[in-house]
Amino acid sequence: MTENDGVARPRPAATVMLLRPAVGSTGVSPERPMEVLLMRRVASMGFAPGAYVFPGGGVDERDADGDLPWTGPSPREWARILGTDVPMARALVCAAVRETFEETGVLLASEPERADDEAITLNTDTEDWERDRIGLIDRSRSFTEVLSRRGLVLRSEWLRAWSRWITPQSQPRRYDTWFFTAELPPGQESRDVGGEADHTQWTDPAIVASEWNAGRMPMLPPTVIACAELAERRTLSGVRNAQRDIVPIEVDIREIDGRVRLVDPNGRHFPLPKPDTTP
Repeated sequence: MTENDGVARPRPAATVMLLRPAVGSTGVSPERPMEVLLMRRVASMGFAPGAYVFPGGGVDERDADGDLPWTGPSPREWARILGTDVPMARALVCAAVRETFEETGVLLASEPERADDEAITLNTDTEDWERDRIGLIDRSRSFTEVLSRRGLVLRSEWLRAWSRWITPQSQPRRYDTWFFTAELPPGQESRDVGGEADHTQWTDPAIVASEWNAGRMPMLPPTVIACAELAERRTLSGVRNAQRDIVPIEVDIREIDGRVRLVDPNGRHFPLPKPDTTP
């Protein structure tokens, strides 16, 4: 869908920076080093082929379902945090949790009576859960249906809003993407479930910028910047305590030193991705 001036209207989307304590770190303190989950998109994808991304995707119209079982901040509170109306806030939170489950098998949900901070083990690596995951992907099942049938609630308190990025107006495919953080729930593990990604890996966010600069981890500018921001916080506790103002950030396309570059509002510039790969 386009505006009258020919500029494509950005599609609302949500992505989740899934975090866990670094492998090899000791103890149970949130001050331990952390890792973030990155997924490499298959080369055949029309959007960001071969790029490392966080789990996520576009909002589905059913994500705004008001009957979705829910704990934590209300959709009205999320609307204030995210800078949207209530239906869109509900849809973004639902999309963040739904897409994370579809793409990694990690589910940010629990039984209602366990809606506290006790250790929660939810095994989604079973045949019946896989049928539900596939049903969500092909849209034969709604997220409300899946959670309600299993007596589970979406745990919106497990999410933290981090940033919001909008694709440049010059691009034919545009997204308005809200970034969230979430910690891997106790007892759950991410899985390589195929589909849009051909590889997943837990990565120290502090090494992402150098790997990207060396050409070993292709990714879009918002992903590079988000990993750098995580690295600045150093630990899970640092991420939890980060104060974030969620304002839309729209990169610009300019020519710098004879090369076409993407430039963010802080003046940082990046190589222009291949056609149709800008977030």
